[in-house]
Amino acid sequence: MMLHSSVLILSFLFSIQCLAQPSSRPAGPTTTYRNPVIAGDFADPSIIRVGDTYYAVGTSSEWGPAYPMYTSKDLVNWDYVGPVFTTPPAWTMGSYWAPELFHRNGTYYVYYTARRKSDKRSYIGVASTRDLRKGFTDHGLLLEWTSEAIDAFVLEDAGKLYITWKAYGLDKGKDIEILGAELSADGLKMTGKAFPMLKAERNNWESGGAEGQAIFKRGRYYYMTYSGNACCGPRCNYQVGLARTEKLQGPWEKYAKNPVLFSDDSWKCPGHGTVVTTPGNRYFYLHHAYNGTDFTFAGRQGVLSELVWDDKTQWPAFRYGTTTPAQAESPLGATQKKDQNLMVDFSKSVPDNFWVWDVSLPKPTFSIKDGALKLVNTSGNSTGSFLGTVIKKGTYTFLADVSPQNEALQSICLYGDANNALGFGVKKGVLELWQVKEGVRTVVKTQTIPDDVSAITLQLRSRFGEFYEFGWSEKGGKTQQISKEPLDGSYLPRWDRAPRVGLSVSGQGSSLIRSIQMKYD
Repeated sequence: MMLHSSVLILSFLFSIQCLAQPSSRPAGPTTTYRNPVIAGDFADPSIIRVGDTYYAVGTSSEWGPAYPMYTSKDLVNWDYVGPVFTTPPAWTMGSYWAPELFHRNGTYYVYYTARRKSDKRSYIGVASTRDLRKGFTDHGLLLEWTSEAIDAFVLEDAGKLYITWKAYGLDKGKDIEILGAELSADGLKMTGKAFPMLKAERNNWESGGAEGQAIFKRGRYYYMTYSGNACCGPRCNYQVGLARTEKLQGPWEKYAKNPVLFSDDSWKCPGHGTVVTTPGNRYFYLHHAYNGTDFTFAGRQGVLSELVWDDKTQWPAFRYGTTTPAQAESPLGATQKKDQNLMVDFSKSVPDNFWVWDVSLPKPTFSIKDGALKLVNTSGNSTGSFLGTVIKKGTYTFLADVSPQNEALQSICLYGDANNALGFGVKKGVLELWQVKEGVRTVVKTQTIPDDVSAITLQLRSRFGEFYEFGWSEKGGKTQQISKEPLDGSYLPRWDRAPRVGLSVSGQGSSLIRSIQMKYD
């Protein structure tokens, strides 16, 4: 019923758009896309266009490698490029948040937030490259400001570079502000004195702060999108506002109708994105939001919302109203491809750039040899060494073909962090269903199997990312459930990130995994 209503509403909006705003676009059927455009946990996205190619980068939080990057020719179909950093910058220890892409004179920059090892405070660093596919060279810490500086955004104004950031989020007794300062010509140092741009108001929707600012110019005005309230978790209430000014240093005028984007049943807690224009001069806001069905279990996903302009007031508005569209007109008329399934046979040549791991631990030791993935347990914790993949939708089936080993417990695993995980594993003669909750490991159930079983398929079925059923089968056999009742995984999402699904190895030795498969319902 909800989907049928959404389609009717969308059709109505298209009709109104065509009547109200004459367009040079050809008449005929409208090609649409559905959100998300970048599925899975991809918070705080930054987007740029270089020629006819778009690039986007997002938060990785406590997952390595740091800051995933994607590319697209049409804004609705995105391909994974790789991470900004394969090895985290030496000065950092985690909290890899809010990277911001910037391109100038053939050089790509990323201004990123990370937690400093020496004092565990979050500040802003900078890295650069001439080729995004070859990774970035880190230039270290750029901006340290009181107790925290996060959410960088960089722009050029009259030939000069400026950085903006969120300040005072951890300073008691001070209002949160968005500040700005001039950068050096090479973009690697802050040279100017900080100036105020926007202050969060305590008695309205900004009471939880103002952050995630993005600035762009149209006509005589600079415009800012920014976000307020709580970004993350089941009690989030993130929303988006607008402001504008004729001079970058202000004064900035907040839009009287703020907030302009907020939650509905389809997409919750939208915010923190950047605006990009198409060659045809349409304006699109790539931002994040939680899917209303899968919510925190699939994370804050990359969604696309179009901005249109009121030429009388010179303020923009979101084309489909004050909520993230479930379905909308494709920006460049491209048909969206939605095959998100994953099938990896380790006896064949396979890419290794889809893996993620816990960045607070040493990078897992693994290799592909003799037609199998060999993951060694080097973790020293009760969860074991973990290699995972991003969950793109909460309802799915994940399978792994495994050769049981004598001492190593090989598991399919849902991993929130080292202290919160859920898995189903096998070693010679035994199956084991286990969980780690708040650091305490519990064996939920065991089942013996013959010692001579040489190949077994482990299966995980997820419903909405919250309830999990585990089963197993021998080659060509029927799947048997290890437990009659689904297990509750509601404890797995962390405050700012979704779990990952993948493989873990605990005990002595290494894994012998022949293939993995992810099938979304």
